[in-house]
Amino acid sequence: MLGMGLAAIDGTIVSTAVPQIVGDLGGLAVFSWLFSGYLLAVTVTLPVYGKLSDTFGRKPVLVAGVVLFLIGSLLCAAAWNMASLIAFRVVQGLGGGALQGTIQTIAADLYPLKERPKIQAKLSSVWAASAVAGPAAGSLLAGYADWRWIFLINLPVGLVALWLICRYLVEPERTAPRARVRIDWAGALCVFATGVLLLTALVQGGVA
Repeated sequence: MLGMGLAAIDGTIVSTAVPQIVGDLGGLAVFSWLFSGYLLAVTVTLPVYGKLSDTFGRKPVLVAGVVLFLIGSLLCAAAWNMASLIAFRVVQGLGGGALQGTIQTIAADLYPLKERPKIQAKLSSVWAASAVAGPAAGSLLAGYADWRWIFLINLPVGLVALWLICRYLVEPERTAPRARVRIDWAGALCVFATGVLLLTALVQGGVA
């Protein structure tokens, strides 16, 4: 649930800190890409991570997703302008896609059908709490500390989640696939490129 919380709160915590971020880095005309880039990366990578987790197991994909998310968070905290922050938010989104998709799948794997509504309700409560706590936490950190702490705060939480996953998550061993696994990387890149073009038209239309 910590991993799900990371992905959920990151979609909302940045929203209330936008004035501080723009005041520090500039880029008012393109700040909406902080959200669009993250969500686009999550959306495009969900099916890819689904295929990878079916082939190589849930745990390796989830661990890789947490690590990538934390790397993206650290890079976001070190951003020097709006373009770099947007790029690093995309890196965060690449990790967030693994968190969102794989955690839902793990819940279905670990719990029998009768108990799944209960665990799904708990996961949904994480999203509900994040929708409320994210903006409040973002405004407090930006107002009384620095907006970079919005991303740095992910590091201790993510490291605890990573330790719990490595220590306690056990899944059945998988036999190695006989045939070479094929993943439609070209299709994923095309979806990403199409999304970027569509969002560019919607976000920058009438502005640039």
